[in-house]
Parts: sequence; structure tokens; C-alpha cells
Amino acid sequence: MNETAIILAVFAIYVLVMVAMGFFFMNKNNTIGDYILGGRSLNPWVAAMSAQASDMSGWLLTGLPGLAFVSVAGTKEAVWTAIGLGIGTYLNWLFVAKRLRAYSEVADDALTIPEYFEKRFHDPKGMLKIICALFILFFFLIYTASMFVAGAKLFSTIFGISYLTALLIGGAVIICYTVLGGFMAVSWTDLVQGILMFAALLIVPGILMFGNVVDSSAASAAVIEGFTQLGTDADFKGLVIASALAWGLGYFGQPHILARFMGIEKASAVRPARIIAMIWVIISMAGALAVGMVGKIYFADGLADSETVFMMLVRALFPPVLAGILLSAILAAIMSTADSQLLVTSSAFANDIYYQFHKDAPQKQLLWVSRITVLVVSAVALFLASNPDSSVFTLVSYAWAGFGAAFGPAILLSLFWKRMNLPGAYAGILTGGLGTILFKYLKTLSNGVGFFAVYEILPAFLLSLAVIVVVSLATPAPSREILDQFELAVKKQND
Repeated sequence: MNETAIILAVFAIYVLVMVAMGFFFMNKNNTIGDYILGGRSLNPWVAAMSAQASDMSGWLLTGLPGLAFVSVAGTKEAVWTAIGLGIGTYLNWLFVAKRLRAYSEVADDALTIPEYFEKRFHDPKGMLKIICALFILFFFLIYTASMFVAGAKLFSTIFGISYLTALLIGGAVIICYTVLGGFMAVSWTDLVQGILMFAALLIVPGILMFGNVVDSSAASAAVIEGFTQLGTDADFKGLVIASALAWGLGYFGQPHILARFMGIEKASAVRPARIIAMIWVIISMAGALAVGMVGKIYFADGLADSETVFMMLVRALFPPVLAGILLSAILAAIMSTADSQLLVTSSAFANDIYYQFHKDAPQKQLLWVSRITVLVVSAVALFLASNPDSSVFTLVSYAWAGFGAAFGPAILLSLFWKRMNLPGAYAGILTGGLGTILFKYLKTLSNGVGFFAVYEILPAFLLSLAVIVVVSLATPAPSREILDQFELAVKKQND
């Protein structure tokens, strides 16, 4: 059996295990709440690993090492981005996780972020929920497309098949177990996938640096320089550093991560989950950066696509069976994010839009609406991903900014500022979401020159934050009922 056939066999075994988990959880979904949030039963290990695996995605093994590989400036941007993400991860677990878990339950057991906003602010018409759901549908189409692109690059690079064929194969695998198993299947497969990603990002850079495949002193120097030479220079200005760090702001508004907080079994489980998550994040991102930094030495003549550096190193350095296992880590990273995105998107449509107009719909009907939505959204995302020149990093950055700016400020202030009201929520969410789209458009027109070189999340996030405060203070204060609910959520968090 040749090398490609062995890797394919390992991939097939891995995929079958993931699909089997989808079948296992299929009959455990009796209500829309089970499918969307798993009955709020995640233990700390599953919550932490699922949140981080779905967070980092195929970007961790393609986009981040690719950025560190491409140039000195790329390495600096990649390291600053990782620093921003590390800080954002910690602050999100520290400030948002426990309170959102408590508040979403107090707010009439809200199952989704749009539903949380509706019940937090007692929106009588339900329009806030629909606006949030529409933003989720739009930005997750882009985000899911980025994961399909990463999957297509993986299959086409490893098996030498066409990009389109690879795209369809990767998409079919992800769609299958997401449609079947829902939240619990996604969360438990994320646990397995997170462990696999973690192992791969220890083994590959370890062999690369200490396995005598490149000069060890040169490898060490490249990593030390990459992690320490972070000052500004003519090619790397403070605006770029601010943009890279601003990735951390995105965490407060990512629906697929926030859903894990809402699904934790109890508020007291947040602290151990936070510790597990931070260990995973720090080591995994350091490993991904090291792959790009030292990969430049191994591939001194460069690569046609820098985002394939991890794949190419694995093929070059490891025997077929181990290569298949390590390359499955990329598939794991892709699957763990794409499935979460599809699940949140389907819940946004079924629970936040369809149910809004069909209040008498039975639970089984809502379950099937969710599953059909996964299929439809997947088809559109596959179409958006059909361009073989698509960049995983570019697509992820746009969607990340959209969610971070649209929902991040509203999530933070809704959890910690009792004076925030419904008009402020409307204004802030619209400002953040539309502001990201507008700034991205202007950035494209200007080729990212001057002020438009900044990452779009930064101006859109700050503007949304300011608008929420101004509009909330300029309009009537929340009702006594809303204020009492806020106090109850604070008390429940501390129980």
C-alpha cells in the first residue's frame, strides 16, 4: 500500500468515528433545546476543549503558521495576533462565561444568543432576535466557507485531487454528523478533535526543532527571534500591532464560543474549564507559530501556498501512518469549527426566525427545520468557497470581526451594566455589524492605505460600544422587572 493510500485509510477511520458519534447522539435529541444546547450538561473538560477547538479552527493549522511562514512582517503579525487571541480567550472565560451561563438561564432559559438578547431586554416584538439571527446567517456563511476552503486545501494537497472534488468531500463529512447529532455530537467530537490538534502541535514543531531535520541552532534562533523581535519598524507600524491585538476583542461576540458557555452544566464548572482552555490555547498557538517560523528554514525556497506549510512538513517528516494521524489534526480543526458554525446558524434560523412566526410548531418540526437549515447553509458556503485562490486567514478575519463588533459590546454591557436598554441594544448591534461591513468595503476600495489599514473590528467595536452607552442614556431606563432579572442573574452567578 503506497503512502497516499495509507493516509487515506487513516482519514477514513477517523471520519467514521466522528460520524458514528453523530449517530450515537441522534436519538438523544428529543427537543430543539437538546439539539441546540445539549440540555446544558457540558462538563468542564468537554466545555473547555469544545470551546477552544471550535474557536481555533483550521486557521490554527493553516492560516496562523502560513502567516508566520510568509515573511518577517508576517511572523510579527502572527505573534501579535496570537497574543491578542490569548488575552481575549482568558478575559472571555474570566468575565463572560460564568455570568452568561447564569443570565441565559435566568432569562427564561434562552437557548441562543439572539434569544438571550430578546429575553434580556424583554423585546415585545422580537425584532432584535431576528436582526441578530440575520447577522449570524451572513457572517457564518463566510466563516463556514473559510473552513470548507481549509478542508479543500487539505484534501487537494495530500491526495492530489482537484480543489472542487476536495471541497465536496470535506463538506460532506462535516455536514453528515452535524445534521445527525446536534450540540452534544459536536461538543464531544470537539473534545476528541481538540486533543488531536494539541498533540499534533506538540509533535510537529518538536521534531522540526529537535529531530535533526534542520540545524537546531538555526531553528532555535528563528523561534526566539520570532517571539521576541516584536517592536515597530518601517515595515511594521503600531497600527498593525493594534490590529493584530484587536483579534482578542472578537471573542466577546462569537456565537459558537458563547454557546459553550451557555451549555456548561453549572456556573461553578467555569473555573476549571478556564484553566484547561488556557493551557490548551497557549501551547497550541505557540506550536502553530513555531511550525511557520522553522518551516521557513526547511522550505528555504518557499511554497506555492504558505497555508500548506504544516501539511507539507508532515508529509516530509513522518511515516505514512503517523502522517495520516497528524494530518487528521487539520481535518479535526476544520470539522470542530465548521460543525459548530453550522449548528449555531441552524439554531438562529429555526429557533430565532422560524419559531418567531410559527409559535405552535412542535419540537420535532423545529428539529428538522434546524437540520434542513444546515444543508442549505452548507450548500451556499460551499459555493462561496469554490474559488481555489481563497485565503483561510482573510475569510476568517472578516467573519471574526463581524461577530466581534456586532455582538461583543452588547454582550459585555448587557452582562455588567444594568442601565443598558433595548434601544441601546438595537443601536449597538446594528452599528457593530453594519460598521464592519462598511469598513471592510472601504478598506477594499482604498487597498488598506492609511487609516483603512486597521483591522475592521477595532473601529466597529469601539463605535458600537459608544453607541450603546449614548443611546441607552438618552432613552428611558429599563423597567423594574428587567432590573430585578439582572440582580437575580448576578446572584445566581455567585451561588
